Amino acid sequence: MFTGLVECTGKVVAMSPIEQGARYTIAIPFAAELALGDSVAVNGCCLTVDRIEGEQVEFDLLTQTMRVTSLGTLQPGSVCNLERAMGGAGRFGGHFVMGHVDTTGQVVSVTPVGQDHMVRVRIPREYMKYTIDKGSIAVDGISLTIANVVDEETLEFWITPHTWQRTNMHTYSEGTVVDIEVDMIAKYVEKMFASRA
Repeated sequence: MFTGLVECTGKVVAMSPIEQGARYTIAIPFAAELALGDSVAVNGCCLTVDRIEGEQVEFDLLTQTMRVTSLGTLQPGSVCNLERAMGGAGRFGGHFVMGHVDTTGQVVSVTPVGQDHMVRVRIPREYMKYTIDKGSIAVDGISLTIANVVDEETLEFWITPHTWQRTNMHTYSEGTVVDIEVDMIAKYVEKMFASRA
């Protein structure tokens, strides 16, 4: 489990094909604190550490993972958000993020407003039912508050300088593909009421 509070960013160093997928090498600042088998959320997608060499960490991705997340769009040099799995004694500061990406969205616009930025993201309509004004959602693994549900497929977020500088959001432009994980509690509530019906 993750909190959606990005620890830092890393950079994709290399990508090489393997059977049924690809091996990604990512430069990670906290690589020395990782062990084989650890879970790391990369742009919100939970991946397992397969190899560590200095600051370079390797992950094996299935073709399915590359197809249904934004990870398939990354290239060497791409900036990605990183968060280690939450420790049992850690403080909980974001919201429940499982690292299981539901879908991808697309950045519609990025607008500077004073020191902040207003970012609009379009997601598939079938996932909008899990969103509410001031609700939680994870975008590229970042725990964000929905500032405004703009229409049937667009969400608006206000990004503080801290989040802008410490995540990959400063690389966003119109059309950027992002990972979306909707609120897990909303999905449980939906299933519970569906079973009653």
